[in-house]
Amino acid sequence: MSARFEEIDWRPTPMGDISLRRRRDPVSGTDVYEVKLGDEFLMSSLFTAGEIALAELGLAKLPGTDLDVAVGGLGLGYTAQAVLDDPRVRSLAVIDTLAEVIDWHQRGLVPLGTRLSSDARCRLVQGDFFAMAADSSGLDPREPGRRFHAVLLDVDHSPRHVLHPRHAALYQPAGLRALSEHLHPAGVFALWSNDPPDEQFTSALTEVFPQSAAHVVDFDNPLQGGTSTNTVYVAVTAPGPS
Repeated sequence: MSARFEEIDWRPTPMGDISLRRRRDPVSGTDVYEVKLGDEFLMSSLFTAGEIALAELGLAKLPGTDLDVAVGGLGLGYTAQAVLDDPRVRSLAVIDTLAEVIDWHQRGLVPLGTRLSSDARCRLVQGDFFAMAADSSGLDPREPGRRFHAVLLDVDHSPRHVLHPRHAALYQPAGLRALSEHLHPAGVFALWSNDPPDEQFTSALTEVFPQSAAHVVDFDNPLQGGTSTNTVYVAVTAPGPS
């Protein structure tokens, strides 16, 4: 095996074969970590601006302190770490359907794994985020019905390009309405997307949330040259009675 490339782990899962790879970037000389599911690239440590912006833009809409946050999709942990970098955060539950991805973090096989696993505020939860979001029991198996100040989601490529057909229902008004029940009044739902702003999804957000916006996040793309973009949608539930 080349010293410039290493497959750290490979395992079959119900969603397909998943692999964690590390390669040496010839330009910067740094190690790049990549996650693949089948033939699809899910995550690269070379491109993290959108994942970090998901946390920063979502939490920026919240006043106050002692925030309880849920993240759907662990990946390489950049959204979760950006949440924990906010000193107002009291607790973080990170939900991932693949126990293998959680195991990588707990074993310190990925750069942020030890930081996330050792932070007392952070709990890694193995579960199907989409099924949990649709269920009244909610996103915390330890506390059915628990509400969060923010729910941040980064699993699918976009609302139109999903990893599994069953995910598609969440991006419709009924799915968004069910998810919003797991938020406090004036709580935030934020979503990462690899596609440009989608008018159909924006309309669905508007139907459910009184306040929503699509933010375009620019970042350098050394592989293609120039600049690439992600989209972060941020929606806010109605405030409670004053």
